[in-house]
This record gives sequence, structure tokens and C-alpha cells, in this order.
Amino acid sequence: MFDSLQDKMESAFKNLKGEGKLTEINVAQSIKEIRRALVAADVNYKIAKEFTDKIKDEALGSKNILKSVKPGELMVKIVMDEMTTLMGGQATGINVKGNPGVVLVAGLQGSGKTTFSGKLALFLKEKKSMKPLLVACDVYRPAAIDQLTVLAEQIGAAVYKEPENKNPVSIAQNAIAYAKGHSHDVVIVDTAGRLAIDEVMMTEIRNIKSGINPTETLFVVDSMTGQDAVNTALAFNDVIDYDGVVLTKLDGDTRGGAALSVKYTVGKPIKFASTGEKLNTLDVFHPERMAQRILGMGDIVSFVEKAQDQFDEEEAKRLEKKIKRNKFDYNDFLQQVNQIKKMGDLKSLMGMIPGMGKAIKDIDINDGAFSKVESIIYSMTEDERLKPEILNMSRKRRIAMGCGHNIHEINMFVKQFEQMRKMMTQMSKGKGMERMMQQMQQKR
Repeated sequence: MFDSLQDKMESAFKNLKGEGKLTEINVAQSIKEIRRALVAADVNYKIAKEFTDKIKDEALGSKNILKSVKPGELMVKIVMDEMTTLMGGQATGINVKGNPGVVLVAGLQGSGKTTFSGKLALFLKEKKSMKPLLVACDVYRPAAIDQLTVLAEQIGAAVYKEPENKNPVSIAQNAIAYAKGHSHDVVIVDTAGRLAIDEVMMTEIRNIKSGINPTETLFVVDSMTGQDAVNTALAFNDVIDYDGVVLTKLDGDTRGGAALSVKYTVGKPIKFASTGEKLNTLDVFHPERMAQRILGMGDIVSFVEKAQDQFDEEEAKRLEKKIKRNKFDYNDFLQQVNQIKKMGDLKSLMGMIPGMGKAIKDIDINDGAFSKVESIIYSMTEDERLKPEILNMSRKRRIAMGCGHNIHEINMFVKQFEQMRKMMTQMSKGKGMERMMQQMQQKR
């Protein structure tokens, strides 16, 4: 995410390394590099100049105040604060209050509206304990209704559709009536997109909004389109006056222009950020956390929040007892792997850890990273999973044949598992596990 922008920003701060204080000369050099980095990230030049002028004024105004802080660190702090402000300052919630609450989803074709609608339904179901109803109002795109139906099935949500009806306004109105009669407390209306802005599309989305009076209208932006996305967002806002923006495909080759410019240009907050195709990869947009990630500082708060979502107190206590008795087995390990996978895209997760983003940016880490481990464990008998110590050479050969990996790979995995189990047992005896569990419980 934002790898190129991150590298260029880091280069800009290098000018201040070894400097004793901020001066007009070294600040000007850094400002020049920062402005270039923003323009290269497809941020409008006017916005980039105003942004860097603010940084310059702040830096030169602070140069004699914090003498104990290194110039490079001070500049990073100033840039992060200004970048946070540029992207909205603080997280903004979604309004789903109503009987039912109605969320209208709009955007260009290919921006990821339908996938986002499914992600939002899952988010509201899991985070807000709501009962969402997805509504198929894209009456033009082939298989759009089928796609929304499949997404609904995957997350265990209901979908409202009228395949023969080509009037999206009446479909949406009928869906809201249906929701009231079937205890759905939020309705998510997925609308049609177009390849470009045209009067027919704008009229239709305006009619849908006026026909259903949504409690929240969201505009979905493909973050890979940079400044073009911002211009489109501005055009849509003039027509439907939406409440917030959703940035999709942040895991792609994102330059950062949309994230950094849209709030300034349109005046509407970014409410959600989406990465990948997995339905659990939707996050509330936090400007400060995003600024930290762009500047290579990671996002440990979001990482901990994702971990806590999968944390079960009773399960943790059970696991701790097994670890203390050195009884942690392959079933337990498999369960932990599944919990990690539920947290989202593995590379994105690792990128949230400070210092890890740059280290792994050129490494291919995909969702199949655990597939070898899972195939090995699934090739074991129930006894072997429960009793790791019974794995002799004969059993390992059978497991190797069952999972399609060679005996060396099986031996390596078994050795690493035993080393991990030993380390966990030692940690638990030293009260390390207990302290970790207590800290996680306090943060919940």
C-alpha cells in the first residue's frame, strides 16, 4: 500500500539526518521532495503546494521550540499531523439508524460497489449485531444480481431482488417495505455503475435517492485511479450530495492521490477503506493511522483491534492450560491458523506492524501461505493431531503421501512445531502468557 509514496517520503526526510536543527535551507530541500512525492502520487499540484506550504510554516515556526527532538523526527511529526488533517482528521461513523436504516451505494462501474455492499453487510452484522438486507438494484450489468446473491450467501445475509423489474427506484422502495415486514434493521442498496459519467446515470441515481431518502449515501472510489477518482467523486457529489467516500482496492498499485485529495476536494469524509476480495477486509478509515502507514510507521492499533476481534477469552484460558502442560497439539495450532486467516489479508496485516511494511514489500505473501501447513495437518489421523509425540518415520511417510509434500518438508514442519511448542511452554511458566492474556483482556 502506497509503497512508492512511502519511499519518496523517506527520501525527503533523509535530507535532515545528521542536521543539528531545522533551517530554511534544509526545510526547503525536504519540502521540495515531499511536493514531488505527492505530485507523483497523483495529488493535484494545488493541493500538494498548499499542503507543503503549511508544513514549511510549521517546521520553521517550530525549529527553536523543541531542541531535544531531532530535526528529522520533528519533520515526520509535522508531516503526519498535516497529512492526518488533509485526510479528515478523525474517523467518521456511518448512520444506519432508522426503521430500517437505509444505505445507498453509488459509484462508477468497476469501482467495487457490489463487493463493498457485501463487505458492509458483513461489517454491520458482526460489528453492530444488525440484520442487513442486500438489495440488487443494478438492472443493467450481466450477472450483477447473481454476484450479490452469492455474496449474501457467503455471509449469511438476505438479498432482495426482482429480476423482471427494470425500475431500480421501485425495487429499492419495495425492498424497504420488505425489510420492515421481516425485521431487517438496515437495507443496503447496490446500484448500477457506468463506464463514465453520463446524464442518464446521474438522473437514475438522483431518482433512487429521492425515492428512498436513505439515512446514508456512500460513494465508492477505486483508489487505483488517483486524481481521476477525485474528479469523479466531485461530479457525483454535485448530483447526490453523498455523506461519505469508500476507498476500494487499497491493496493494489495505489499511488495515494485519492486518499490524500478526496476530503480536501469534495469536503466529504472517507468512511471506509477496503482491501482485497475477501469479505472481512473492510475497515473504518482512520486518517491518523493511514498517515502513519504512508510514512512507514505501521498501524499497530488496527492490528491489535483485528486480533481482538478473533480473541475468545474462554478459548484463551483453555489454550493457556494446555500450553502450561505442554499439551498444545496440531488441532490447537490449526485453530490458531484459522483465526489469523480470519483477520484478513496476510501481507496487509504484516504491513501494519511498524518496520515490517518496507521489509516485506517485495515479498510475495498471499492467502495460500498457510496452505502447506493445513494440508500436512489434515493428512494426519485424529490421534496424530492430538499426540504430536507419536509421529514416527512411518507415519510421516504416510502423511507426506497424503498431502503431496516430501518427507523433508514434513520433518521441517514437525521440528518447527516442536520448537514453537517448547518456547510457548517456557513462556507460560515464566508468567509471560498470563501477562499477555491479561493485557488483551484489559484492552477489550
